[in-house]
Amino acid sequence: MKTIITALSLLVLVANTAIAYPPAVGILGNAKSCISCHVNNGPWSDENKTIIDILDKETMKSLRRSNGTFLIEVKRGEQKTVLTVIGRTKDDNLPAPFRNAWTYVDSSMIGTNSISKFVPGWAVNLQMACRLIGDKLKGFENAEITALPMTVQPLYDAIDGELILQGMITKGESVKGNAKIGMLGNYFERKVILKVIE
Repeated sequence: MKTIITALSLLVLVANTAIAYPPAVGILGNAKSCISCHVNNGPWSDENKTIIDILDKETMKSLRRSNGTFLIEVKRGEQKTVLTVIGRTKDDNLPAPFRNAWTYVDSSMIGTNSISKFVPGWAVNLQMACRLIGDKLKGFENAEITALPMTVQPLYDAIDGELILQGMITKGESVKGNAKIGMLGNYFERKVILKVIE
């Protein structure tokens, strides 16, 4: 009996912790974007000095198209790894941000019972992250960035889909119970197209 009570207590603790742990957009609730909980009040709103990119990890080329959207094309059943790169350019005179958070969300999945809010039929290993600034990457020398890989795979039932890359460049720490206090941050969105190659 003690074992069951202990297990249930741990389950409740984990559940409560998960509800409060960022980034939770569309994952554990019905929030549609980061600014459902946070403020968009930081000094890093200058798009010319903001780095938001998705690279093909194999070629290290940007997947950005001329219209500003990103295109990830993958053969059905195969895997493709991309790098999400976020930060500020090396010539930025503002104080460097401290941490970046981002998530890839299929907005049509918000409000559903699915834990994953990625495009249905696509496997993904890291659709969200919260990472300290300081990664090093060729082509972004001396820039204040974070860079993490994400691997996607269209399964047998995958179809073409659309994601919103939602992210925040931040400094400071949010106050528990009121994430609108204690942290400076700037919010951004980018459209990402997933395409299955047959």
